Amino acid sequence: MAQPVIFCREISASPANCTSYSPFHQVDGQSSVPFAASCLRVPKNCSLVAARCSLKPSMMPSALVTSRPQQVSTDPVNVVCDGKIGVLLLNLGGPESLEDVQPFLFNLFADPDIIRLPRLFRFLQRPLAQFISVARAPKSKEGYASIGGGSPLRRITDAQAEALRKALRERNVPAKVYVGMRYWHPFTEEAIELIKRDGITKLVVLPLYPQFSISTSGSSLRLLESIFREDEYLVNMQHTVIPSWYQREGYIKAMADLMEKELKSFERPGEVMIFFSAHGVPLAYVEEAGDPYKAEMEECVDLIMEELEKRRVYNAYTLAYQSRVGPVEWLKPYTDETIIELGKKGVKSILAVPISFVSEHIETLEEIDVEYKELALESGIQNWARVPALGVEPTFISDLADAVIESLPYVGAMAVSNLEARQSLVPLGSVEELLAAYDSHGRELPPPVTVWEWGWTKSAETWNGRAAMLAVLVLLVLEVTTGEGFLHQWGILPLFR
Repeated sequence: MAQPVIFCREISASPANCTSYSPFHQVDGQSSVPFAASCLRVPKNCSLVAARCSLKPSMMPSALVTSRPQQVSTDPVNVVCDGKIGVLLLNLGGPESLEDVQPFLFNLFADPDIIRLPRLFRFLQRPLAQFISVARAPKSKEGYASIGGGSPLRRITDAQAEALRKALRERNVPAKVYVGMRYWHPFTEEAIELIKRDGITKLVVLPLYPQFSISTSGSSLRLLESIFREDEYLVNMQHTVIPSWYQREGYIKAMADLMEKELKSFERPGEVMIFFSAHGVPLAYVEEAGDPYKAEMEECVDLIMEELEKRRVYNAYTLAYQSRVGPVEWLKPYTDETIIELGKKGVKSILAVPISFVSEHIETLEEIDVEYKELALESGIQNWARVPALGVEPTFISDLADAVIESLPYVGAMAVSNLEARQSLVPLGSVEELLAAYDSHGRELPPPVTVWEWGWTKSAETWNGRAAMLAVLVLLVLEVTTGEGFLHQWGILPLFR
């Protein structure tokens, strides 16, 4: 009879207790859950993100079950000695040359976690991605040209992987570290092939997104899950996932260190407005799909400011969201609108903090450093500075290494050797069903509006607008693919003949 391996029901704030666990009761030699299991809520010093609510027994996924009894060792060294350890860093990816921009954008917009079409229109996903990528490529190329002709994301992520490998080796953990990008090389599939080639038997999956979101970590984990389902070697591999880590003490201190240093560059540091700018997500992801991103982002900002207050830094601060695209409503307040408002209120000095990024890329180097800086100066703000992304900052890398080591006792708790039990890569019960984003079978996200109405209700406006938008998109796709139509007749799209 298969025995379940269960994560700890209660984890204290003490690092020494982060690996303690309490298995479920056994009844007649079989596992049972006679009561609602208390979900994990891991504090700052622990690596595994925990759920925020209680789960009923029916919600526990079969992905927790293994074909042989396993004990969760509290000694990372014993875990290491029992197999070859790998760490898989997941990130977005970015075009490395101007020629890569359009295919990169296609990969991005072809992701159903980025553009979510109703089931009836799923067949338009790739044609729509092609149209958007072709339309946006010229402007995007201008942005990438302004930062050197391509994204530095791969180079920085490779440097982070090497720094993490060295930090783990210094802690007597000889792990190999791999990089898997979602939308450009090296793709996640390429990283998985290297992992298999190297014979890795224990894998720690670490998305390089501090806060979990459907469109970032969620998309990467969904892809990884599908890869695991299709490969017998992978489905039997012992692995664990660190879905988010924004609350870790080392990460918080590293961010505070960089901010404190940049504040000193101002003539009057105490008068500087700290401006946290996070990558935005569609509002429906949070309100309808259960994305925890907004809540985690706000908590992260609070933790950083608490750390700064310990250092007697009491600056005013605000949080806004950048990089919105399309006609749908995104998380507010928007970064550009907030900058204008601050200028009207008489704010003269701003320190921009890219809170959701750990590497420099187009959104920091061009969007924040160029576009938002120009907007700030035009809005009456006189002094502008930005906190650099963490990159290979020593405190940050050291904390990532600690997170990996703290997670090692849980490696194997999610192995699934019964091919019939292939379900989710992440044991959803341990992170509140990936914080309500996915169900236990990894099906598509729920639609943002569940009732189709006509009239002037909020639901009706959403669906009516989508119907009109899809109709326009269908016409545009036909224009682009056939080279004929009223836009060509009017000379609006001569480049697509």
